[in-house]
Amino acid sequence: MDNKILEIFIPGPAGRLEAKYYKSKKNTSPIALVLQPHPQYGGTMNNKVVVETFNTFLENDFSVCRVNFRGVGKSDGEFDNGQGELADAAAALDWLERENFDNSQCWVSGFSFGSLIAMQLLMRRPEINRFVAISPQPNVYDFSFLSPCPTSGLVIFGKKDELVPTEYILELDKRLSAQKGIKVDFQGLAETNHFFTSKEDLLVKNLDKYIKKETALY
Repeated sequence: MDNKILEIFIPGPAGRLEAKYYKSKKNTSPIALVLQPHPQYGGTMNNKVVVETFNTFLENDFSVCRVNFRGVGKSDGEFDNGQGELADAAAALDWLERENFDNSQCWVSGFSFGSLIAMQLLMRRPEINRFVAISPQPNVYDFSFLSPCPTSGLVIFGKKDELVPTEYILELDKRLSAQKGIKVDFQGLAETNHFFTSKEDLLVKNLDKYIKKETALY
């Protein structure tokens, strides 16, 4: 596979958005958008977890894009407390869909703050049929908008997450698993913190397994 990752700029609502993009050679390949952690805590699209997630989609022959929210890296604009970042994510998804109009599946994924934006995007875009939320923070952000959660997906978190007490994750699991017609797979990784420090290989292994299982259905 020629892993040619392009640096691109996507027109966004606050100006141009810096992004990295890999296009699969297969016309009907699935697409995935990968979203960064919190910009005000040093989050960028080059965060290790984001890059590993991007590469896992790439290795599974997705056309995949990761993007810097407004005000991050070479992206125009400034931080907008989530509202603007959601608009940025929507613009990136629009671009990705235009580039891959005959895609077979549409996935959205995000790490930490990015998982909040990913889930909010999921609620607004019926074409998204799988999601991956990595280290969500239901103790910081209100995820009650997932009622009902429109599609199946994966929530992956560290059991030693120093930013999120486990009971908040379990509460979210309880609420989502009560919903009919979808299956949200919660995977807690032992001895792993919020950032998957020195456990990235474990994250990749679980993610890869889930992607292979869910794309085999198509």
